[in-house]
Amino acid sequence: MTGAAFAPAKVNLYLHVGAPQGGFHPICSLMAFADVGDRVSTFQAEALSLSVGGPFAQSLDAGEDNLVMRAARALIAEAMGPLPPIGISLDKRLPVASGLGGGSSDAGAALRLLRETFGLAVGDDRLEALAALLGSDGAACLWGAPATAQGRGERLSAAPGLPVLDAVLVNPRVPVSTAEVYRRYDAQGRFSDVTPPAAPGAFEDATELAAWLTGLRNDLEAAAIAVAPAVGAVLETLADEPETLLARVSGSGGTCFALCAGDIEAEGLAERLEAMAPDWWVQRCRLGGPWPDPA
Repeated sequence: MTGAAFAPAKVNLYLHVGAPQGGFHPICSLMAFADVGDRVSTFQAEALSLSVGGPFAQSLDAGEDNLVMRAARALIAEAMGPLPPIGISLDKRLPVASGLGGGSSDAGAALRLLRETFGLAVGDDRLEALAALLGSDGAACLWGAPATAQGRGERLSAAPGLPVLDAVLVNPRVPVSTAEVYRRYDAQGRFSDVTPPAAPGAFEDATELAAWLTGLRNDLEAAAIAVAPAVGAVLETLADEPETLLARVSGSGGTCFALCAGDIEAEGLAERLEAMAPDWWVQRCRLGGPWPDPA
């Protein structure tokens, strides 16, 4: 009963947020997924358990409230029958509270992996519903494929055709509270229309996509910077670099991303940033998805 699944970082290429309704904010967001992320694996154990390792393990609680454990228990309940005990290991490579959907992606990887491990007759629609109950990014992060998300994030539709995008992710290693960002956003009182913007059927290259995205925005960006000014410093730095076609905050922060024209530009930008700001988490990546699970 061993296996592994990839939990990719989620990036909001744009994120429009409406006025709260029933305690939640409706959104419209184009999400893409990086070829960097966490790893979830299973091993034989005497009881259901979770162990966490990796560079950011110290920032994460491995208890019952961890989204991986919540996902596992939700799937076991859905199976409506006893299952053999299993251990789950999470290799935490993404910063925590970073706007990259790490917890939701970890949960999605666990759902996919456990369904396969136990051969459960749980259909894709039901699995997606379980993922959506675990968080606003849950449904999209389950599959790790580009999508336009609406409602609370649970309503997915096909994304415009995207080329594989060369990008750089940068986090100042400052956790950003999503709840606090939304409080700041609500206090501003300027809410968006969450109708999907008109888009071509496909984008030819990163330059065309970046030009289109320039007319859109992340509505939580200003609030994220107010909560964590270090995010603003990252964003300003990225925007000033010659390789950057577009710089933006992902999700509620604190990770920013820069779209680049190609891999040479992204590699050069990442190397310079690592030298310029060694305390930042800097990750060269490709955006698209879905990406294969590890062997």
